[in-house]
Amino acid sequence: MKSLLPILVVSFLVATIALPVSHHTAAASPQATVEMLKQLEGEFMKAAAEKGSKGYLSYYADDAVEVPNGGPVISGKVNIAPGMTFLDDPNNRLTWTPVGGDISASGDLGYTYGTFEFRAKDKVDYGKYTSIWKLQKDGSWKVVLDMGNASPELKK
Repeated sequence: MKSLLPILVVSFLVATIALPVSHHTAAASPQATVEMLKQLEGEFMKAAAEKGSKGYLSYYADDAVEVPNGGPVISGKVNIAPGMTFLDDPNNRLTWTPVGGDISASGDLGYTYGTFEFRAKDKVDYGKYTSIWKLQKDGSWKVVLDMGNASPELKK
């Protein structure tokens, strides 16, 4: 029996080295592409046009952060909401066009950037934006950070 013990120990060591070990890694979701995020941007804009601030904010995570042009950082969707009520005025229209973006290797974080145009009754503003998107536990993608800055009209 004593001579069998070293053979068992060596067999166990060889087996643990030779057999593949299962690693739990986060693989990129097959749907996680920049084109998917650009499509989400289109749905996001449509929701804002049709449902105002409620539609706009439905694409924000609860812990989202807003970095507005010339203003302080705003943390939390509940704190961002009061500043978005201008979207409830039918005379106001916010449109944006994603130009590019990327997805993390893990497939759970991405960003988009592009240009925006805001039209009100008596003014038109132009600018650039960046949105950072994060895959949520329920499988949806939500904006976790959004920032924009004003610029002159950009020629297309």
